[in-house]
Amino acid sequence: MTRSVPVACTLGVAGLATQRRRWERLMARALTGRDETPDGLRLSFRPEAEDELRGLVAVEAGCCAWARWTVEPAAGAVVLDVRSAGEGVATLRSMFTGRSAGGTPASSPGQGHPESRR
Repeated sequence: MTRSVPVACTLGVAGLATQRRRWERLMARALTGRDETPDGLRLSFRPEAEDELRGLVAVEAGCCAWARWTVEPAAGAVVLDVRSAGEGVATLRSMFTGRSAGGTPASSPGQGHPESRR
């Protein structure tokens, strides 16, 4: 039997706040595209954001093991593909829009899944 990983962030309150601010700054200055995929999201950033993006993804890969985080250079951009299954897909989409599926405020990147907050 396959054991599923719970959709929850393991960062503490301070770590969540720091990660959220880092994502907000990066997205405000370097995000160039956002596309939903069947199993998550594809976000495109200006190429000069690659090091910062990789740093953020390294933290996310550790604290949000329920998703797969991949950063790859592309023509004139650096692309983040983030994937999950089941409930994780909706959670990813809400993390990167600031809205939940019901239209209510949700977590932003680095804030974790709402049910996981301490």
